Amino acid sequence: MEWSSILERVYGLLTVYGIKVIGAIAIFIVGRWVAKAVTRFMERLMIKRKVDGTLVSFVSHLSYVALLAFIIIAALNQLGIQTASFIAVLGAAGLAIGLALQGSLSNFAAGVLMIIFRPFRVGDYIEGAGTAGTVEAIQIFTTQLKSPDNKTIIIPNSKISGDNIVNYSTKGTRRLDLVFGIGYSDDIDKARQLIMDLVLQDQRIFKDPAPQVVVSELADSSVNLTFRGWSSLDDYWGVYFDMIETVKKTFDANDITIPFPQRDVHVYEHSED
Repeated sequence: MEWSSILERVYGLLTVYGIKVIGAIAIFIVGRWVAKAVTRFMERLMIKRKVDGTLVSFVSHLSYVALLAFIIIAALNQLGIQTASFIAVLGAAGLAIGLALQGSLSNFAAGVLMIIFRPFRVGDYIEGAGTAGTVEAIQIFTTQLKSPDNKTIIIPNSKISGDNIVNYSTKGTRRLDLVFGIGYSDDIDKARQLIMDLVLQDQRIFKDPAPQVVVSELADSSVNLTFRGWSSLDDYWGVYFDMIETVKKTFDANDITIPFPQRDVHVYEHSED
């Protein structure tokens, strides 16, 4: 009689909990399959809408982890395990982790916003957070730049997004602003024409918008002529340096002086009687 009653109890437990275990396993397997399907669908949708690859990978991974956590909680609930306290513990742990990683979460939020709104892209030359360089990578927590002298600059996203960002690559063209000083005794019209002749000979400088050479300042020791002209981004620095050199040589060849600050020192002798 004892064995029969034990077998009946075991059979009853297996009947009750066996169905729960099978249900929990089924929930986990089917839920995991659904989570993968939803994640793949989100990836295809974001790729179709041309969302940044970094954001696609991050969002799909985060979505899969969140769905998997929900599935595990549902499976545990199917087994009869009280999940309310478990969820409360997870919430408290998440709050503690969030407070401890406040700076990192700020960088993370800034990184997501930059990837979504795209103030700059990989390959752009930007200025921000007190530095400048070509963008090499936009990551979740940091942005990596390459300086003109080939240094790697890593900036926290919250710092660069919280500062003014100057993107030199957005428009495709850039204006040159060069100042050349001549002496007060020199011919302004002649100096202006010499600069314009050099500008018209340089095919890298756009003729539309028309370049300008204007008198911009009557300084202490010079009359300053400012040249303004447009070029492509690729030609900007080449034109910049070439113009400085060729204007100096042209001024020298045409007796146009480039003054520099001078100081007269007067020495007085004081004789004692």
